[in-house]
Amino acid sequence: MIAAVPKESFPGEKRVSLIPSHIPPLIKSGLEIIIETNAGLQAGFPDELYIAKGATIVESKDTLLSSADIVLFVRGGGANPVEGKKDLEKMKEGSLFLGQLNPYEMAPFSALLTRKKLNAFALELMPRISRAQSMDILSSMASVAGYKAGVLAADNLNKMFPMMMTAAGTVTPARILIIGAGVAGLQAIATTHRLGALVTSYDIRPAVKEQVESLGAKFLELPLETDDAEDKGGYAKEMDETFYKKQQTLLGETIASSDVVITTASIPGKKSPVLITEGMVKKMLPGSVLIDLAAERGGNCELTKADEIVNMNGVTIMGPTNLVSEVPNHASQLYSKNLSNFLNLLIADGNVEINEKDEIVKGTLICREGEWLYG
Repeated sequence: MIAAVPKESFPGEKRVSLIPSHIPPLIKSGLEIIIETNAGLQAGFPDELYIAKGATIVESKDTLLSSADIVLFVRGGGANPVEGKKDLEKMKEGSLFLGQLNPYEMAPFSALLTRKKLNAFALELMPRISRAQSMDILSSMASVAGYKAGVLAADNLNKMFPMMMTAAGTVTPARILIIGAGVAGLQAIATTHRLGALVTSYDIRPAVKEQVESLGAKFLELPLETDDAEDKGGYAKEMDETFYKKQQTLLGETIASSDVVITTASIPGKKSPVLITEGMVKKMLPGSVLIDLAAERGGNCELTKADEIVNMNGVTIMGPTNLVSEVPNHASQLYSKNLSNFLNLLIADGNVEINEKDEIVKGTLICREGEWLYG
């Protein structure tokens, strides 16, 4: 069977779905690997590295897609709504594709999926079980985003992060508030703490307090009812408007005294909860920075604009939607490992076996032979 790696067509995407070092085990399992020319170049993986590991370089994307049995995407389907549809049009009937597919917005693809009898796996639906950890693209990419958010904040703040004692006096450390202590939030805590900042973190899930404190941050506890704040997968649940209003009021004082606020609160497939209002931003000191990692689905700050920088009374508000693509080499390395591990689950003696009795396979399979299965 032929597994193909196209050059990503989503605007600004620098990652590649498979890196050279992960190719030999796939070839050993019976796959032939073909790579679109320069697919990995922006991530630091030129064609010659793929050739050295046994892959074949294909000049034409049309040829690559039409000859492949399996296509590996970083952003495909609903995660690449314009170019992604063109890619699927070129794939051969009955083929399989996988990667980050944004299944919540795949409706426009339904007729195409049915006509071409395609099979699709959305890996962002990976079950949160121990056996699936090595295939969990959300956790891998969130970790990269959290790191980069901390670095981005340090680069844009008008202060240094660490305390410094000099002959000219002592510089006090920057105060950081990180809202949301999932994977991205925890990595942002670790990064900003390593840079010397005083870090506080808030999450509606009390269970993450120990993790926050283990990374050197203070856990902010608010008098809110949060017993039902976590779903069975371990993610924060969507709460009602009354809860968010009270949360805004209680968070206001801490936000006003923070030099940097990093927000990470998102709910898969839904609009991000608004945690920070314009009024709260106006109370922040000029020169402060707000990094909103939930910008792709509306943002946690009501002033956030996706992929733009907003200045409100001297406060810089940044809403990057694809921060992981700014660290394409290591992001590709992690993503590729997740995908190759998942492929190893599907491939047996060189053939694809879709075993829906397997919890991982069933949880990520959104379309089988053109039949829509998700939702």
